[in-house]
Formats: sequence, C-alpha cells, structure tokens
Amino acid sequence: MNRLQKPKALQPGDRIGLIAPSGPVVDPDRVDAAIEKLWEFGFHVTVGKSCHSLYGYLSGDDETRAADINQMFADPKIDGIICLRGGYGTPRLLHKLDYEMIRKNPKLFAGYSDITALHTVFNQRCDLVTLHSPMPASDMLRDFDEFTRESFLRAISSTEPLGELKNPDGEEEIKSLVGGVARGPIVGGNLSLLAGTIGTPYEIDTKAKLLFIEEIDEEPYAVDRMLTQLKLAGKFTDCNGVILGNWNNCVTKGEGRPSLSLLEIFNDVIVPAGKPVIYDVKAGHCKPTLTIPFGVEVILDADASTLTIVESALV
Repeated sequence: MNRLQKPKALQPGDRIGLIAPSGPVVDPDRVDAAIEKLWEFGFHVTVGKSCHSLYGYLSGDDETRAADINQMFADPKIDGIICLRGGYGTPRLLHKLDYEMIRKNPKLFAGYSDITALHTVFNQRCDLVTLHSPMPASDMLRDFDEFTRESFLRAISSTEPLGELKNPDGEEEIKSLVGGVARGPIVGGNLSLLAGTIGTPYEIDTKAKLLFIEEIDEEPYAVDRMLTQLKLAGKFTDCNGVILGNWNNCVTKGEGRPSLSLLEIFNDVIVPAGKPVIYDVKAGHCKPTLTIPFGVEVILDADASTLTIVESALV
C-alpha cells in the first residue's frame, strides 16, 4: 500500500504558489487583488505565468498551465499551491504532469470546481492529501464571509483532525437520505468533472471511499445523466457512502417544462446502491462554504446526519 502524502501546514511567512490551471482572470486588477488577499493572510506569493495568460477560454496554453503546476511542486521555496479560479481546462493537462516528482514533493494544494480533475489525479497517482476549498479570485474578493474564511484558514493551518464539519448557523441543516454509518477518505468534487473521467486513465476510484459530489448551473436532466453515468460505472456500489454538497442553480431553465426534482433524481439513481447518504452539506459553489480535506479518514454517520474528520490532513 502506498504511503499517504500529507503536506505541511501553512503558517504566516510561508510562500504560496498561485496558479491558474483553468479559466483566465481577464482583469489584471482582480489578479492583483487575489494576491493582496493572500498577503493579508500573512503569506508571500509567487505568481505563476498562467495567472496573467490568456488563450481563449483558458488561462494560457496547455504547456504554460501544466508547467506552472510542475514548477510549483518542484520549487523547494514554495510551501503550498492555491488555484486562482476554476472554469475549464484541467482535463487537458493530466497527461502533462510529472506525477513521480509531485509525489516526492507533497505540498498543500487547494481549489474546487474544475480543479476536481487535479484533486483526483493527485489523490490517486500521488497519494496526496488535498483541500476542496474556496479560491482567491472566485470567492475571496467580495462577500468573503467569516464562516468561509475561518473554515479555509483552519484547514490550511491545522495539524489536528478537523472534527465534525457543520453547516453555518442559519443555513439548512445536513440531512440524511439513506441511514447507516460509513468511513473512509473523501474523494470527488464537481459532478461534471467526475463524469468526464469515466473511461479514461484518470477515472475516479471510489472503492472503499466516501464520494462527495456538487454541481452548479446544470439542469436536472443533465444532473441525472451524469449521476447515471457514475452509477453505470459502478461508482455508487463501489463507494462506502455518498456526501451530496451544494447544487447551486441546478433547476429547470424552461418555464413550464416538466422535470424531476434533484431529490427525486438522487432517490432514483443513488439510493438503490444502499450506501449511507447525506445531503445539503454546505460545500461547493456556494457561500458560505466549507473547506474539506480529500484523502484522510472520515466518518459519515447518516443516522445522525454528521460528517467527522478523524485524521489530520496536514503535518
């Protein structure tokens, strides 16, 4: 069995590598503001070339974006790596990354949305613990609420298990869809990206894992299609349990069009596997949002509707 690669916890004075492996931030003032936000947290920042690059809907060509990732992991002066924003583009990089080098240089790696593809390969090919977290240009420049900020800062700096993850006060409580207790490391992320791995060398492995899924702006039929793809690939029967995060604006766009609700889809597609399932976990494309470590031991108690991190993610 491969040894779990736990990155070191970040402290003020450490150096963060800021990269843009997906979509571009066209306004340079927003890039500067994102850098300033990380400085406010007490970190030095090394800015990747991709942060100021533009190639259509990508933050630079594939070589530029892949080189940023490889160089940030290889550079001994970089203590952690945070993605500037999501968008689209990481699947185009997966065959260009130096996984052996990355495995030998474990570093904190954080982001979400399109960054799901990188979480998956780093977890599976490098045994690297990563953080599903908000990103500077997407989430920290405005409406960066205290709950999201504290969850993020604690997750990147704590060498202790994070314990029970709770939704913020005033939000919907976590609910149970299928009872039971399961444990294992959390894997997953954005549904579109997870479905896109099926049938590739980078396919998500859910065996003995807890599968976390979230999505934004997809119509219910599209959510159904992608969840069904995961089902047909055996991902719900392989996993130990399912964690359903936020489904921001996943509603029917055509007025008066008949549709299934998301809950009906979950009941049709996920529930028959008989694994413990919780939903309404405040994580994903939402504010406030939790930061969740991928790769360390977690207990999902669907009877009590709780999710508890019982292993430290950082050293």
